[in-house]
Amino acid sequence: MKSNLAFILVNWNTKELILDAVHSIIETVSEYSYKIIIVENGSCDGSAEMVKKFFPEICLIRNKKNFGFARAVNQGLALAKARYIFLLNSDARLHGRAIKNLVEFMEKNRGVGIAGGQLIDIDGSRQNSIASFPSLATELLNKRLLRIIFPHRYPGKERDYPSPIDVDSLVGACLIARREAIQEVGNLDEGYFFFLEETDWCRRMKAHGWRVSFVPAARIVHLQGASARRVKTEAKIEYYRSRYRFFTIWYGKSTTAFLKIALMLRLVVEIALNIFLLWERKHRDRWKSYCRLLVWHLKSCPANQGLREVNNVTTNQQQD
Repeated sequence: MKSNLAFILVNWNTKELILDAVHSIIETVSEYSYKIIIVENGSCDGSAEMVKKFFPEICLIRNKKNFGFARAVNQGLALAKARYIFLLNSDARLHGRAIKNLVEFMEKNRGVGIAGGQLIDIDGSRQNSIASFPSLATELLNKRLLRIIFPHRYPGKERDYPSPIDVDSLVGACLIARREAIQEVGNLDEGYFFFLEETDWCRRMKAHGWRVSFVPAARIVHLQGASARRVKTEAKIEYYRSRYRFFTIWYGKSTTAFLKIALMLRLVVEIALNIFLLWERKHRDRWKSYCRLLVWHLKSCPANQGLREVNNVTTNQQQD
């Protein structure tokens, strides 16, 4: 019998978090049949062994290399036969009726292809859970200022939303996607290694006529960037690369070239400003990061850097 729900979790060196994420599913989801699929993406911290020990019933896909988030999710999608597919980060914790609220919303709104809930900090404060599609304005101007001045065009955590609304895109810590929508739109674009793959997915959903919705009643605790935090500069490189891919696909090469030049000039300014503050470690680390990002741009943004080089071992996959 097919499950109502399938949860796909991608893990990369978050051994201390993945068990809590699984526990949050088990503790809060009781009204639906579900399957949990964990894609172990080349971790070197014993995560896979721990999952097998404590949750032998979970479907575990083990990669010997970090294939990136999009490809890992697609591996999980190949095994997920449920009506609704959840993408859940290892640093996310389901809160109370979060899943029930999202499923009920999808049941009542058949035109919605993908939806997400309100991400919150441990103290209950709101995180950014929705976003407008990246544009020259969002990438070159202050995003928070845009959200304050133009709240309808650039929605964010500054505004309280008492009821569901349709949005451009969602932050991918916890998403529910309709199987029919995935079958029409396709899986995640594996050209995105890390960052913006869910934004591109939302854009394709809307391009095919599916709605993308935010359901504030569904609350999910999000610890924010547990994997990327370990390798900050590499993560920034991947963000720049994903940003340029998104712009090339949706706006064309000329707009992307303009963005690259503008961001390089910004990096030069940041390097110049921070050079006078190098006695403070935080500014020294920031300065080194800016320098590395600028060098990466001057090398024409090579694809063999970033998180791809971490855990660079022989590629292999096995399913347990």
